[in-house]
Amino acid sequence: MLRIGLTGGIASGKSVVTARFAELGAVVVDADALAREVVEPGTPGLATIREAFGEGVIRPDGSLDRPALGALVFADDGRRRTLNAIVHPLVRSAAAAIVAAAPQDAVVVQDIPLLVETGQQGDFDLVVVVDAPDDVRVARMLEHRGMTEEDARARIAAQASRDERNAAADVILENTGTRDQLLEQVDALWENVARKVS
Repeated sequence: MLRIGLTGGIASGKSVVTARFAELGAVVVDADALAREVVEPGTPGLATIREAFGEGVIRPDGSLDRPALGALVFADDGRRRTLNAIVHPLVRSAAAAIVAAAPQDAVVVQDIPLLVETGQQGDFDLVVVVDAPDDVRVARMLEHRGMTEEDARARIAAQASRDERNAAADVILENTGTRDQLLEQVDALWENVARKVS
């Protein structure tokens, strides 16, 4: 088994890379998807969030109000640490179960937005960072996510810097060109790593 830790700042293009790895045959563990699953209605994760942040982050249907929670945690480092202390252990446990069930000859790609921030780079055979300059990422968030520039920059500031992420990388995929150019880099990397486990 070859374990790849994949990360990148918000709006770097990481989801495109993750999808391509899945198409190529990797076992993909998506931390964002798991983070949503562990706070679904009826889960201990959601109950703990309700207890920590109050009813204001719960929708009338009982689900998590992500925008309301986001507004709280991205404006307050202490609250963000509280949320991370609730969600991260649940996500790691769910991810570990997926990895344990993967075939021994698999390439397992764990898509972890906060891989560097949570100090997990030593847990992988290879750390891959999808990189794009901050101004490019801000422009993408404005265009594709409808954020204000202030919100976009706050999200970037809440994550590791480009330098910190890139320093942890074994491989950096540059995403300043076209989608096809990014996919070509993924394909080339896959050919290289697939040979190591075959």
